[in-house]
Amino acid sequence: MRPNTRNKNKRQRPSDAADSYSQILRKIHEANDVTEKDVKQLFMITKPLCQGCRVNTRDNPNCFCGLVPPPNGSRKSGLWQKTSEIIQALGPDLSSELRASDSTPAGLTNLGATCYANSILQCLYMNTAFREGVFSVEVDVLRQYPVLDQIARLFAQLYASKKSFVDSDAFVKTLELDNGIQQDIHEFLTLLLSLLERCLRHSGVFKAKTIVQDLFRGSVSHVTTCSKCGRDSESSSKVEDFYALELNVKGLKSLGDSLDDYLSLEHLNGDNQYFCGSCDARVDATRCIKLRTLPPVITFQLKRCVFLPKTTAKKKITSSFSFPQVLDMGSRLAESSEHELTYELSAVLIHKGSAVNSGHYVAHIKDEKTGLWWKFDDEQVSELGTHPFDEGSSSTTQSESNGAASSGKTKDVNQSGSSSIKSEVFSSSDAYMLMYSLRCGKKESQEGQRENPIDITNGEVASVRHPEGCYLPSHLDKWINDLNATLLEACKQFDLTKESQLKTLTERRQEVRTILSEAAVQSLDEQYFWISTEWLRLWADTISPPALDNTPLLCSHGKVLASKVTSMKRISELAWTKLESKFNGGPKLGKGDYCRECLMDGARMVVSSDSYRDRRTFMKNIAIDVLSGKCEDGNYYVSKSWLQQWVKRKNIDAPSEADAEPTNAITCSHGELMPEQAPGAKRVLVPENLWSFLVEDALRVTPEDTSGCSSFPLDSIQCSHCTSELSEVAGVEDALRTIKAKQRQNHDKLASGKGIALTPQSRYFLLPSPWLVQWRSYINMTGKNSSSVPEPELLDGVINTLKCQKHTRLLERLPELVYRRGSLFQKNPSTDKLTIIPEDDWKYFCEEWGGIVEKGVSAVIEDGSNTNRSASQDVIDLDQDSSPDVNMEIDNQQLIIRTSPEVCEECIGERESCELMQKLTYSEGDVSVCLVRGKEAPKSMLNASDSSFEVDRRTSKRSRRTNYGKQTSLKVSATTTVYQLKMMIWQLLGVMKENQELHKGTQVIDQETATLADMNIFPGDKLWVRDTEMHEHRDIADELCDTNSGPQDIEEGFRGTLLTGDITFEAC
Repeated sequence: MRPNTRNKNKRQRPSDAADSYSQILRKIHEANDVTEKDVKQLFMITKPLCQGCRVNTRDNPNCFCGLVPPPNGSRKSGLWQKTSEIIQALGPDLSSELRASDSTPAGLTNLGATCYANSILQCLYMNTAFREGVFSVEVDVLRQYPVLDQIARLFAQLYASKKSFVDSDAFVKTLELDNGIQQDIHEFLTLLLSLLERCLRHSGVFKAKTIVQDLFRGSVSHVTTCSKCGRDSESSSKVEDFYALELNVKGLKSLGDSLDDYLSLEHLNGDNQYFCGSCDARVDATRCIKLRTLPPVITFQLKRCVFLPKTTAKKKITSSFSFPQVLDMGSRLAESSEHELTYELSAVLIHKGSAVNSGHYVAHIKDEKTGLWWKFDDEQVSELGTHPFDEGSSSTTQSESNGAASSGKTKDVNQSGSSSIKSEVFSSSDAYMLMYSLRCGKKESQEGQRENPIDITNGEVASVRHPEGCYLPSHLDKWINDLNATLLEACKQFDLTKESQLKTLTERRQEVRTILSEAAVQSLDEQYFWISTEWLRLWADTISPPALDNTPLLCSHGKVLASKVTSMKRISELAWTKLESKFNGGPKLGKGDYCRECLMDGARMVVSSDSYRDRRTFMKNIAIDVLSGKCEDGNYYVSKSWLQQWVKRKNIDAPSEADAEPTNAITCSHGELMPEQAPGAKRVLVPENLWSFLVEDALRVTPEDTSGCSSFPLDSIQCSHCTSELSEVAGVEDALRTIKAKQRQNHDKLASGKGIALTPQSRYFLLPSPWLVQWRSYINMTGKNSSSVPEPELLDGVINTLKCQKHTRLLERLPELVYRRGSLFQKNPSTDKLTIIPEDDWKYFCEEWGGIVEKGVSAVIEDGSNTNRSASQDVIDLDQDSSPDVNMEIDNQQLIIRTSPEVCEECIGERESCELMQKLTYSEGDVSVCLVRGKEAPKSMLNASDSSFEVDRRTSKRSRRTNYGKQTSLKVSATTTVYQLKMMIWQLLGVMKENQELHKGTQVIDQETATLADMNIFPGDKLWVRDTEMHEHRDIADELCDTNSGPQDIEEGFRGTLLTGDITFEAC
């Protein structure tokens, strides 16, 4: 049974441990001797051995817990880090990239968005005839045309490399493809085959020279036949080559239906009649496509991408489409063939995803030799078995015409009318391209078919036969062997490093656990040694620890310091011997290597500290009496605030830096006693014994200060210079307070911000509202902070800013008026740019703030019912927000504000136009959008149409809930369209674009092509949106795909790459 050490090992409080340590030192000082008992107590030797502590305790030198984790535990770093993480830190394990077997095909790395290229390259490589044709090209031709060289090297790696996937970076760079842009797989195949065909024509090997056209190229003709004379048009005899047949998918369910649609007759009649040269007239006719020749490998491009004229966007058709395993093309030829044209499905290229210009391409390809299907998904290659689709995928074998999945359905495929072929039919909603290979191994080139070149290894290139039967050119064979040798050597070195690391790790962990299990000293009489805890932790947690280092434990005499007992451990002689022999270092600190001299010095310091602490406690009581006014025999001045802080500090063994300069705060710049009226110069008188103690501490803290501490006895005189300055400042402040009080009295209502009742036919003046606000803050601020508010500007300059320079007329629009409780008031004095003030107030302001009465902007409110309007008059319709009886009296009443000088509409218009242009051209700003729940929006939303232009205002982008719905902030610009804004709302608030009813105040925002500037939406505006729920919700990804492929984005395709460039020796 494990002993209970919970209470024995309970950690003491630091204060308790310090007190116990001090008591032992006092005892040593009193006895003037160090006993063995004292040593055991000071070094805590008698503490029990720790067992099962959670952490390693500092106050027990016999505790070794927590230095290593539990048997099954681990740590984030160091020796006890998880083994898997330590191995991972060695670097990539290349052996994990080796092929599972030679029969497993290799994958290709995806460089970002190159899955389309990987899928096509795998299809070409898995075609044995094409692969061997590429391998037969002469070395000189490969050197001249880098494209051929790179595809040959790529095929060689796919064939003989030991890696499970091959890096296609060199090939992609040679073609100058942008690996970050997804491209169409059919376009890539067509351009690549065309490029390879042009390069291979320079080869001297006959079958390599024409391998592309022999395998992949067929021909068609577009035949137009006159319904009247039965003759074909002249262009009908022209034959066009193809690498792939593009078949419609929309509205069609199977490959047979698509082929029928592709070869169907089109009737030309009505406005679309054909002009027949033989008949010399526009006549009815038929037009169709006729297959002239078929290649050994037929590629069908399924046109799943359709153009939507209404939205000018592209959409992917995801309907299920069926295709047979075996396809008879004999009946499809324009001219019947004597030979059987039966094709077998050899590859299915799949496009995953709902978007046209994104998604992911995967290839399912059949191995010609084994008949097994493989799934090529970039680096990952997996076996599918004898069917092109694995179970549980979206592309499955059909048993019914409605697309129900089953293990397979055998159907009679009778397309030629001459034979019946048993074939499975497969169905897929993502199949994008189908490849069929001619079932026969060799056919003569006649009547609609070409020779299938399957034996092209007897060329001019030196080759090496591999066990699988493929001939690899000798230069590629050597290159691949070197790559494989380098790879296998790297795997071997990694395994050796891994084995060595694991061995070292195991040995170190065992060593640490073994030594720690032997480290405890079992008896007090047994020999022991001291070791640094810091080094011990490092040794126990490091794979390669440094040399043993005990120097931090030593005093100046080279012995063990008792004060370092919390930084060292007491270990057995056996453990010390093992550590010393392996890690060297030292010094060796044994049982009697404690420093007696340092212990005696420490004892003297403790006693001295006790004496200082007792004196300080006594002086603190005197200081408390001084601060409370109980001490009346004070002789010296000290700073009151400094003494208050001194009293609050805890008792310490020696003075600290804070004890310096007790009179610094009451000493002026002239070195004399500062007047007590000065800020922070409050002082108190302390008795002479307290003063002596404070001066003594101050000198001990700053012995380098030769001037000492400033002394101010009871009879010290205040500095005359500082007293004079303070008197002057006080006089100025008194005068300022008087002036402010006088202005508050002169402008009672303006100072308090109360509304001023206006009377028609009376004369008033207009002041800038910002100046009035600043004046009000200035005169109402009194006391210590009065100087923090700046004075307003002089009125003469302020009034000049209200007038335009061109005409010297008023440059601001006049405020609106309103009747309240039977009196006339300014409607919005807090927001208006101008404030109407009485004439008396204006005159007082001119006297107080340097204005000229005659230069002011005067205003007279007149009854406009019988007055002819002129350009200098502003006619104002009053808001009637008073009682019904009052409204009856003033109904239809209009008032005119006549100003002098009059309002300058021309300059105001120019300024507002400039401000509007600034608002219309903002590049970045925030608008808030609130999702309103319910039928009606709150008034705060309806009244939010008048917004201020605050470009720099910071707002949160996170959605937050309000009382009426979710609210979020959007980053927009003046050129952001309403459509883009709705897409942001869809993404952040989850309301589908078609269901959004967007408003700015009462204005409906519904023109999706308009910009925010067109709709007068500016930074700081508050918009609100309601979810009509009229349309069924759909995924935002569909809309984003349509947006990305819209007319505003020009598809670059392969423009600028080698696929569309001219063929030269340097480029190809």
